[in-house]
Amino acid sequence: PENEMKWQAVRPAPTVYNFDRMDEIVRWAQENAIAVRGHTLLWHRPQWFPNWLNTYDYGANPVREGERLLTEHIQTVTRRYKGVISSYDVVNEAIDHGTNAPIETSMSRAMGSPEAVLDLAFHTARAELPAAQLVYNDYMSWEPQHQRHCADVLRLLEGFRKRGTPVDALGIQSHIEMFAIDPATGVGPYAEREWRRFLDEVTGMGYRLLVTEFDVKDKALPADIAVRDEKVAEFARRYFDLMLDYADHLDDVLAWGMVDRFNWLQGFAPSRRADGRDVRGTPYDSQYQTKPLRSALANVFNAVG
Repeated sequence: PENEMKWQAVRPAPTVYNFDRMDEIVRWAQENAIAVRGHTLLWHRPQWFPNWLNTYDYGANPVREGERLLTEHIQTVTRRYKGVISSYDVVNEAIDHGTNAPIETSMSRAMGSPEAVLDLAFHTARAELPAAQLVYNDYMSWEPQHQRHCADVLRLLEGFRKRGTPVDALGIQSHIEMFAIDPATGVGPYAEREWRRFLDEVTGMGYRLLVTEFDVKDKALPADIAVRDEKVAEFARRYFDLMLDYADHLDDVLAWGMVDRFNWLQGFAPSRRADGRDVRGTPYDSQYQTKPLRSALANVFNAVG
């Protein structure tokens, strides 16, 4: 379900929209009184564009055609779910880690810059949904290896503010990872001081926070399920103990899958375990039984009230 609003799913060709799968998700959610978030109006990465968009002919006036293409897309999606979806990841993962700057795509080349694309996406969403929460979503995280990514995101957020781009919140995906173990804690390394500094800077600019895609990568943990589940729960507890210090700024917490069997990490090469066992990074196992992770999450949330 995490892919059904992306361009590849809803717009298989320039003039063709297919909302069948997204409509089914919305229908089921409404029948079960579950709120729906929109993900995503623009995943600004060529590898996640539909093939037709990467090779699209923007014609004699590429700026105007790029603006038309993007505006039409966002208007079409948001109008379809107006009154149902009130929080959107308008832009997802827009930073090139090779250049430390926003990614170039066919659309940004047509429109003159990545910033022109990102800004138009948010302005169009705001025009369509004046009261909705508009989110920039990315996977920077609290592990030490994410420090440069955090700095890049801060620059992007600062640029939005300087240009008057209507971005309300930062979506923190929170695919937290244990690719190594810190002997001092028994769980994955994390840079608490630096992560707090990052969150302080984000909230200091007036952005709200959301945890949008939580799960845990357990690659470095032993195969023993009981040990692994306890370490996953402990790592998550530490993470949310920190995140909930920002409860006054934090609006939503979403898991990126509830059951191990259907979690995307099973098919994500960097997260696969050397022993070939399933990643156990969601609150429920593959038989829908609760795990220590669920209890840890419930405890930290209940402590906040």
